Amino acid sequence: MKQSTIYDVAERAGVATSTVSRAFGVPGRVSERTRQRILAAAKEIGYVPNPHASALQSGRKRTIAMVVADITNPHFFELIRGAEQRAKAAGHTMVLVNAEESPRIEIEQVRGLVRQVDGFVLASSRLSDQDLLGLAADHEIVLLSRELPGLTSVTLDMGSGCRQILEHLVSLGHTELTYCAGPTNSWMGAARWSALRAGAEEQGIRVHRVGPYTPTVASGGAAADAALRAGTTALVAHNDLLAIGVMRRLAARGVRVPDDVSVLGFDDMFAADVVTPALTTLGGPFAGAGRLAVELLLGKLSADRGADNPEQTRLPTELMLRQSSGVAPVGGRLNR
Repeated sequence: MKQSTIYDVAERAGVATSTVSRAFGVPGRVSERTRQRILAAAKEIGYVPNPHASALQSGRKRTIAMVVADITNPHFFELIRGAEQRAKAAGHTMVLVNAEESPRIEIEQVRGLVRQVDGFVLASSRLSDQDLLGLAADHEIVLLSRELPGLTSVTLDMGSGCRQILEHLVSLGHTELTYCAGPTNSWMGAARWSALRAGAEEQGIRVHRVGPYTPTVASGGAAADAALRAGTTALVAHNDLLAIGVMRRLAARGVRVPDDVSVLGFDDMFAADVVTPALTTLGGPFAGAGRLAVELLLGKLSADRGADNPEQTRLPTELMLRQSSGVAPVGGRLNR
């Protein structure tokens, strides 16, 4: 039996072969009515598009890259899973790149891939604003866990999330907290600190900041020691890894969590619920954020570049209440 071709589809739908090619390769350049007519004609004659041929005709590779700040950080697992699922559903291959928390490595990796991929999802990018704007001038990119005016991005709503943290601590009688900061070039870390400071003023709670620290369990010891010197009864760590390291150090020093000090984190990674005590942490739809970032990138790839309208999406957060946060001890300050 003769295999149907793009020419057969064009004849059945009453359109040019170039229109059929665009309908399958860059659907944003074909009206929805025409696209549906072409899809119906293809179905009637049993035509199945060849993705490799479509890629050649459209100039697309049907491959995208996702660059993450640190592939060893469990926070990225769900983001990657969601992104990969959406790319696969769209018939695209997703290349995963580890930037190793280094702006230099990140920019080198991106520049090395520009001829091999159609666009980039940059997760927790450590690049400067200037570098990001320069990349976006020539390539399609979507930011994940970072915002920059003029660029499409997906983040969690840190304003709402930090209000949840502060309201929780105030309800437990805490009057001060110490924030254990992450990397200096972390946009999300800066956003968290800014939201905590602003919310603390509204809630009438004092805030202190120590750090920066590498967002790992190993760095938790130094963060805990510095936070203890501040004397506050609530510690909020940059991420769950740092928070777990903080709790380990507190236990070694005989400081009880949460009886003496409450500890909270960000990211709700899988280990947060299995450590002792289980960690109170701010979570969110991370897999959904990864899927949406790829969805937005695919939309940019299918549209005329000049018609692109940057979209900044903030997804809701949820404070996961567990055993590491409790009622503030009598006296309101810890002296160790």
